[in-house]
Amino acid sequence: MAILVTGGAGFIGSHLADALLARGDSVVVIDNFNDYYDPAIKRANARRLAAHPNFTLVEADIRDRAAVDALFGAHDIRGVAHLAAMAGVRESVRQPHLYVEVNLNGTLNLLDAAQRHGTAIFVQASTSSVYGETKQLPFVETDNADRPLAAYPASKRAAELIGHTFYHLHGLNVTVLRFFNVYGPAGRPDMMPLRVMNAILDGTEIPIFNGGDIHRDWTYVDDTVAGVMAALDKPLGYEVMNLGCGSPISLREFIDVIEAQAGRKLNTRDVPTPPSDPPITFCDNTKIRTLLGFQPQTSVHDGLVKTWEWFRQWRIDSGTWPGDQPE
Repeated sequence: MAILVTGGAGFIGSHLADALLARGDSVVVIDNFNDYYDPAIKRANARRLAAHPNFTLVEADIRDRAAVDALFGAHDIRGVAHLAAMAGVRESVRQPHLYVEVNLNGTLNLLDAAQRHGTAIFVQASTSSVYGETKQLPFVETDNADRPLAAYPASKRAAELIGHTFYHLHGLNVTVLRFFNVYGPAGRPDMMPLRVMNAILDGTEIPIFNGGDIHRDWTYVDDTVAGVMAALDKPLGYEVMNLGCGSPISLREFIDVIEAQAGRKLNTRDVPTPPSDPPITFCDNTKIRTLLGFQPQTSVHDGLVKTWEWFRQWRIDSGTWPGDQPE
């Protein structure tokens, strides 16, 4: 039997696949290596994973219903960690049809195949963005989450609801995990941590929303992976849970930590916060602590230091560290 990780060549997916393989699971990854960011990064992740004898890669798109069904038919999938998605709130404003096709219709294909092939547990990645501009702080799962600000969270919220349908009609165990701003080593280059780190080295000007007075609840990737693995190990019927650290910080403080590590200042330009972005994300993680024993281990400060250390070595190894390379 195997665990299927959708989007398993991406940032969170490859970290999860590594952890599952390390504990002795067989892992099947499906990924279409799209070009939302450089596919070479995902190819490198897949090559690293392929060195493990219990790893199988299926290059396909979750929108392809026949390919998804063939995958489940060829492998004994006992659990699914569904991470594949079109990500990015602001890009979804420009391409709403694509986000619905991937995040809702692709999820429907996977849920349908999972229930027909007897999969025991379906863990579905969602997002804190579903809460929109809620006034209820911290974000808690009892919030209706029915006022999304863009197609990305709307498509993810719709996918949560279709998951409940498959639990109600077919008894498929579905655990929805609402991720909060996942970051860490080998992170996505379009996300704020690597954008800031690259810009601070290269001197590139970077736009900062509202003078840095927006707050995000950053969750280190190892903590996110631990939460997903706990969910895979404990079917609960249908549950929706926040998976986050529970300690939001301002963008200004976030930048301060990276500037302290780099020993130089970021070149910034103040811009208004887009209407697609809420002023704060703030995780109430009481439910996941209670049901899955989740305990975040890495503070934002410590996680950013670890991420900077990885980033520094990555840039040195690639020969793109500016000026004289440190010893």
